Amino acid sequence: MRSDPIERLLRGLYSAALYLLVPVTVYHLIWRGFRHPAYFMRWSERYARYHDRPHTGTLWLHAVSVGEVNAAIPLVAALKRGRPDLRLLVTTITPTGSERVRALWGHDVEHVYLPYDLPGAISRFLDHHRPHAGLIMETELWPNLLFGCRDRDIPVVIINARLSERSLRGYRVLAPLVGRALRTVRAVAAQSMADAMRFVRLGARPEQVVETGNLKFDVMVPPALEDFAAECRSHCGARPVWIAASTHEDEEGAVLSIHRRLRNRFPGLLLLWAPRHPERFRMVAEQARVAGWTVTTRSRAQWPGQDDDVFVVDTLGELMQFYACADVAFVGGSLQPIGGHNLLEPAAAGTAIVTGPHLHNFAEISRRLLDATALLVGQDEAGIEAALAQLLADPAERERMAEAGRALVETGRGALAQTMVLLQPLLPASNDGHGRG
Repeated sequence: MRSDPIERLLRGLYSAALYLLVPVTVYHLIWRGFRHPAYFMRWSERYARYHDRPHTGTLWLHAVSVGEVNAAIPLVAALKRGRPDLRLLVTTITPTGSERVRALWGHDVEHVYLPYDLPGAISRFLDHHRPHAGLIMETELWPNLLFGCRDRDIPVVIINARLSERSLRGYRVLAPLVGRALRTVRAVAAQSMADAMRFVRLGARPEQVVETGNLKFDVMVPPALEDFAAECRSHCGARPVWIAASTHEDEEGAVLSIHRRLRNRFPGLLLLWAPRHPERFRMVAEQARVAGWTVTTRSRAQWPGQDDDVFVVDTLGELMQFYACADVAFVGGSLQPIGGHNLLEPAAAGTAIVTGPHLHNFAEISRRLLDATALLVGQDEAGIEAALAQLLADPAERERMAEAGRALVETGRGALAQTMVLLQPLLPASNDGHGRG
């Protein structure tokens, strides 16, 4: 599919609007920088200004932030295992995603921020890195990026693709342009049939879309998970523990209130608290201290002590390990209309799960967990507290839910194998003349 007059008109209007918004992007970086100083750094990458030599033969993977990077872990491991000769470029948009890339793979992969979807910036990005193929995680549908890949004959696959009804409605204004851009990709590897049909409704051709399953089910469980949990328990003592994970700012007051009331019923109850955004680490620790509790953090004390009331997990990449340290987990982004966060990590870690009602970003996963009776959903703060209290008081039910969650993760595996089959024809010939499975 090549450019036509309607496409050129739509792209022109879209690009003109983006150029008018360039001052807003600068303001956004400054505003975010006051909360997360890393946003003040590496601006040249945001606009695709590079100082090193152009690259060749790159396989490019885009994962917008931490969640998408984590979902890509098994895929990157499979690529590195089967094709160690590949030059792999991983792009993100957020500094936390960038930090996660470096923590996982160091300099074994190349990494830059994906530039804004400005025509000039996209051209410089693609001409500099010269990807052999592009793999885009989940729902990053940037028209100039997709059209730019098409114009350079760079095949693109959207992997682990998901599209909620809410996101589909959000694309309504740009649907004529986004639909055309979507039809340029080689394939859409959807998490579920419902996601696949929504991509078709957005503009993809039915023959482009295939259901491969959710890569998050192929989550890699740390080999020393049980040892980590035992070490944590040896420090904090034999007492009930719950974790509030991936919480957002507007959920923090509820976490504090729930913890206070639960401690009246479960003396000595320890809260492990892992906010979604690093800029909230210090704030939640201070809030807990103001509430009158003894607070320590992972970066300062390493482990919660027996007299601590709240332990803030202020590091990246350790959430699954701390899930395993808790009796029950509340997964945030669900008490307010964020759409929820990854429910399969606590399931794989063997921890009973409670969430709020807003799960539209994980509709299929939450449905399957509910069907397996491995998830409790509270409709509001009181409902979440009641669910947590129910599980804290019932060890047998916690264990039953944990086993159901683990079993669901095991039976759901397989998306990685299907995705690798789909990607195999797109990979360049290996340096030794043959690929390795």
